[in-house]
Amino acid sequence: MTSSGIGTKSIEQALADLQDMTTDAEAISLDEHQARIEKATRYMQAQGIDAFYLNAGTNLSYFTGLDWYPSERLVGALLTQQGELCYLVPDFEIDSIKERLLIDAPIYGWHEHESPYQLLVSKFAGSTLAVDEATAFFMVDGMQKAAPALNIINGGEVSAHCRMHKSAAEIALIQKAMTMTMEVHKAAASILHEGITTLEVERFINQAHQKVGASGSYFCIVLFGVASSFPHGVKDPQVLKKGDLVLIDTGCKVKGYLSDITRTYAFGEVSDKIKAVWASEKKAQLAAFAAAQLGKPCGDVDAAARKALEEDGLGPDYTLPGLPHRTGHGLGMDIHEWPYLVKDNPLPLASGMVFSNEPMIVVPGEFGVRLEDHFYMTDSGPRWFTEPAVSIDKPFG
Repeated sequence: MTSSGIGTKSIEQALADLQDMTTDAEAISLDEHQARIEKATRYMQAQGIDAFYLNAGTNLSYFTGLDWYPSERLVGALLTQQGELCYLVPDFEIDSIKERLLIDAPIYGWHEHESPYQLLVSKFAGSTLAVDEATAFFMVDGMQKAAPALNIINGGEVSAHCRMHKSAAEIALIQKAMTMTMEVHKAAASILHEGITTLEVERFINQAHQKVGASGSYFCIVLFGVASSFPHGVKDPQVLKKGDLVLIDTGCKVKGYLSDITRTYAFGEVSDKIKAVWASEKKAQLAAFAAAQLGKPCGDVDAAARKALEEDGLGPDYTLPGLPHRTGHGLGMDIHEWPYLVKDNPLPLASGMVFSNEPMIVVPGEFGVRLEDHFYMTDSGPRWFTEPAVSIDKPFG
């Protein structure tokens, strides 16, 4: 199996061959963060949205550059349609917040016995508040009770308007993360041997991501044999044996931006049925890519993948054996974000959009095949971040 890169190295050799790939990765600039805020306020003005609450998490980071974790305590920022920004944080966290600020703005603290929601609604004048779509319900409920007449709407429309069109700097960071994860995939394939467990491979992948410069794996799914028919895994680890399919889905984060790549390949000789389904998966992935043309609906990409599968007797629609989920998702600071390559989505494909392309085939009780690469839309059409797998026994060319 040496020509395929599968089962050629020890864990120590594979790790030794990896190196830090992040030395030239550049974080999003202050100017770009300020441009994002300006884009959001223009949209808010056009839509009659008086203010936008950004909760701790990716939206807060995307717009302000402030990285903070969501919890039961309200930590966030309020952006008005006039472009005024302020931070709302527990009083005892103010100094920690200050040292992390990229965009300087007033910070308002609240003590543990006080209502952060009353503080929030006191900081803008208006009737409509868009709330970060990832905000916990109890916080939204607190805002509504603090101002019963306030019209609270889903801030996802503002987030999506800004975040679904990636800049050149964002594309570069996603490309960096994808390139790193592809090297990790190659390394993971190289250590496979009979008797290795999925847990051992997962641990290696985490170490390998650290070796190439990430903090570790952002997520990791490793499946052998029948377990590959469960798209997001099974509860128990598996042991690799000859004739198994190997499905590995993993990614990492680079300066806030993510990778997400899946490879499915043979460990030893597999049946003609498995080979045929693998070929159908590759055919569907390429059909989806070809259908991704500027101005066409996102739903057309999903339809193209399903049509290719139906030609091979799979499906139709979500029927198994076939494709049980959408063809692809957006990706950026979140592993799944707008837009989605899903049936009947009318949103036109536009430059800067980023998508996974993963029309997985599930054969219940037997096996599954997922080939997942991402592409981004340019003014001249789709472009791969990583080249698709060549064959079932040559997953990396």
